Amino acid sequence: MSFSDNPLSVRSPADLVAAVPYLLGFRPDDGSIVVIVTRNGRIVFAARSDLPAPGAPTQLVLDLAAQLVPVVRRQQPITDLMIIGYGQADHVDPAVRVFDEACTTGDMTVREVLRVTGTRVVNLTCDDPVCCPPEGVPFDPTASLLAVQATAAGLVALPDRAAVAARFAPVTGAARDAMRRATEGALARLEAVVAAGPAAVDEAGAHAVRDALRHPDRRLTDDEVAWLTLLLTRASVRDLAVNLTQPHDEHVTFWADVTRRAHEPLSPAPATLLAVTAWRCGDGALAATAAEHALQIDPDYQLADLLQRALHAGLPPSTFEQATAAARTTPST
Repeated sequence: MSFSDNPLSVRSPADLVAAVPYLLGFRPDDGSIVVIVTRNGRIVFAARSDLPAPGAPTQLVLDLAAQLVPVVRRQQPITDLMIIGYGQADHVDPAVRVFDEACTTGDMTVREVLRVTGTRVVNLTCDDPVCCPPEGVPFDPTASLLAVQATAAGLVALPDRAAVAARFAPVTGAARDAMRRATEGALARLEAVVAAGPAAVDEAGAHAVRDALRHPDRRLTDDEVAWLTLLLTRASVRDLAVNLTQPHDEHVTFWADVTRRAHEPLSPAPATLLAVTAWRCGDGALAATAAEHALQIDPDYQLADLLQRALHAGLPPSTFEQATAAARTTPST
């Protein structure tokens, strides 16, 4: 089988395990479950979730399966699935078997159920000790040919989910103090614009957004970041930024930098724009993490909430227009 947008081929369970970090954008931790969807021999979708803690009631695993199975079914048409659990056998095996049964009951074909424990891959669906010994087969992701091919193709697999969040982690120290001063100056500047009326704020916002995105590879000054993030608090300005932002890596890098440097109360808007852009680029891990960051700062930020719901539901980026239409009905967000 191969990736839907890439010619990389998956020919074995070891290849599949090597592919997972590139599908997700990061390497899953122990206690993770990953479900991979294929359609006519091509991988079209991958979902990851945290398993309940070891020893947790079985009902928690059933509840998690009840949430994840509809997300998987939404990817129809589906040829078959692969389920991979990460961690020790006593934690992972009962859980993945629950997911296997839930998917099979839902009229989906599960081709393989695997467990990754340390540097070994155990095939839980094959009883042949010749090809699939019960102790598993050794696996070295750094020596995998698929990993080399994926890297050459420009695919990235960060070490863990924390590394994803680190891409837009807030600046600290002197950089943070400088942004605070720049934001204070921008607030004084904004007061004069607000006094001229809403149209003046929209005009200033449109100018700031268009000027910034005209050359997204240019790093903004502190004053420019402060001015832009203040104006993005206005929904009409943020929506213009959504429309003008393109699904390109340089736009992802741009919004990650603005999110990092924004005065914290002003970070939900650029973080949501980062999430939107990453989603459009196919980086679901970064999109979900950025949306989560926006909601940590402002739990009522509606656009980030809508985006997070769409991501959790496994919806494609094409649904975003519906989400933004709903968000625009509440100008204060």
